[in-house]
Amino acid sequence: MNRDELLARISIDPNVCFGRACIRGHRIWVSLVLDFLASGMSVQDLMAEYGIEEADVLACIAYGAEVARFADVAVPQDA
Repeated sequence: MNRDELLARISIDPNVCFGRACIRGHRIWVSLVLDFLASGMSVQDLMAEYGIEEADVLACIAYGAEVARFADVAVPQDA
C-alpha cells in the first residue's frame, strides 16, 4: 500500500471527534493510536482492542510522518 492509499484511510471532519484526524469509519484518533504504539502496545493488540486493520495502524504512522514534516514539537534535552 502506498502513501496516498494509506492517507486515504484517515479522515478529518469537523463534525466527528472535534475535527481531529481519525481512522476513516471509526472514532479513533490517530494520536491515540500513535500514543499506544509509543507506549509499547502491539499492532495486534490495537487491532483486537479497536477492531481496526493493520493498514489503519500503518495509516496512522504515515499521517504522523506527514505531520512531522511540517511541525516541530519541543522535546526535552539532556543538560
